[in-house]
Amino acid sequence: MRTRKKKWTARELAENPRIVYSPETYKGRWHSFFGNSNPISLEIGCGKGKFIAQAANAFPDRNFIGLERDQTILAAAARLGLRVTEDARLAYIISDVEEMPTLFAPGEIQTLYIQFCDPWPNKKKWAKRRLTHSRFLRIYRELGVAAIFFKTDNRQLFEFSLEQFSQEGWLMKSISLDLHSSASSADETQFTTEYEEKFIALGQPIYRLEAYDRGGGGLKDANGSTGEIEEPAASNDLFSEDE
Repeated sequence: MRTRKKKWTARELAENPRIVYSPETYKGRWHSFFGNSNPISLEIGCGKGKFIAQAANAFPDRNFIGLERDQTILAAAARLGLRVTEDARLAYIISDVEEMPTLFAPGEIQTLYIQFCDPWPNKKKWAKRRLTHSRFLRIYRELGVAAIFFKTDNRQLFEFSLEQFSQEGWLMKSISLDLHSSASSADETQFTTEYEEKFIALGQPIYRLEAYDRGGGGLKDANGSTGEIEEPAASNDLFSEDE
């Protein structure tokens, strides 16, 4: 589906200070870019940016990068990103997931968010395009990613992803077949994306899992200690979708 351009898109792309152009020049020195040694989280396909803006706003002790290949959508995300607090560490990149090895050095990205990506459901040969296909999981591992948080509304993709994570030796936890209606959902602390809110309104189940690289030792914080990342509660109306 073609994305409809907003009249402010070109100016946003040219002037928004959170958009990083020539991101490959920061490979190996993203912590210098952010000016700290905090863990870096990357959202692949950040869409219009509500999720990552909320996360950055809640976690000023972490660095967040939104990666999106569609310039119009990225412009909307970056525009929303200007609403975060001054303490938030948030940047945006116009690129594709396959370019990640040219953008980041091993060990720079600790956690990945993959949420409501294209399921590529119609042809078997398209399976390799799914962001949880083994070829991508190997890229993430080579880059030293310790944890992946995955959500989808597509059961076929979720079952495929379970298989791929298992085959590649990732440790899976917190597997949910209906995230928002499960008994534990009241205690879950997660932000929602724009797509997720639409699916919830339609009554569609949300599938979710956490995957940890068995050899990665968990998520490292600025002090070098490890542990599983926790996602905070509370949605923030400050990050509503632009008209």
